[in-house]
Amino acid sequence: MYINSGYWHQTRLDFKDKKHPLFIGSCGTYRLYTVKRLPTHRPRGRLDYQLLYVASGKAHFYFSGEEKIIPAGNMVLYRPKEEQRYYYYASEQPEIYWVHFTGNNVKNILRKYGITDDTRVIYSGVSMEYKRLYLAMIQELQMKREDYEELLVHYFMQLLISIHRQILTKPRKKSPMLMDEMDRAVDYFREHYNETISIETYAAEHNISVGWFIQNFKQYTQTTPAQYIQSLRITNAKLLLETTNYNVSEISNLVGYENPLYFSRFFKKQCGMSPVQFRKQLLTADEKNKDKP
Repeated sequence: MYINSGYWHQTRLDFKDKKHPLFIGSCGTYRLYTVKRLPTHRPRGRLDYQLLYVASGKAHFYFSGEEKIIPAGNMVLYRPKEEQRYYYYASEQPEIYWVHFTGNNVKNILRKYGITDDTRVIYSGVSMEYKRLYLAMIQELQMKREDYEELLVHYFMQLLISIHRQILTKPRKKSPMLMDEMDRAVDYFREHYNETISIETYAAEHNISVGWFIQNFKQYTQTTPAQYIQSLRITNAKLLLETTNYNVSEISNLVGYENPLYFSRFFKKQCGMSPVQFRKQLLTADEKNKDKP
């Protein structure tokens, strides 16, 4: 299981903030590989809010005792003191992002962005932008640089704006067959992102036109197939830089780039720093955290 998370003041305890309109307490992500089942049950809920994003696979949530299977492309909102009960299964390859937040004006902020008081599940669509914002919040909570608390709110507001735009879009009702086709494509790219993938070949093998496929894939994921594959490569490159000792050339090859120089340049364009600088930044943050009491 892969876990990456950050907590305000290094505490996992939930809390209610009354001083700020909005305050971010923690943020993280889970990916299940070997752990077969990951359950969470908080009968009395928490003091804060939680917004979970199902980026890949599926997750099982219980509302008023009834199970609801939530597929990728949806978010789940828990409010303070609501019972929280949900399960992840490795066989369904879930990738989950979550953020806990509190404040004295949260209800009105959520309403402003189209999230009503009775909303539990929000159709968000699958988007790498959501992942980018969650990962940015995780990094800020881990590194705790100057003004990070303010920046956390900024990233979270960006997330709410993206959700609101999706709500207002009200996309045409998709047929189950079309949704299944896009789900299969997302799963295929996620499993083969580090291989040479031809969008034209994929479309031909599935008896669909290239133009139709790109158009519907973009409407489903908010990005093109090529951009989606590139984002998967960069996301997994970050994971390898953080969790392994592989050098940049090895990581370049592992995520699907034959040319390490091209990989480094593209990584810098996407992340604002080279792979070497990214790893160095993480190591510096770890050392600072170790020194804290």
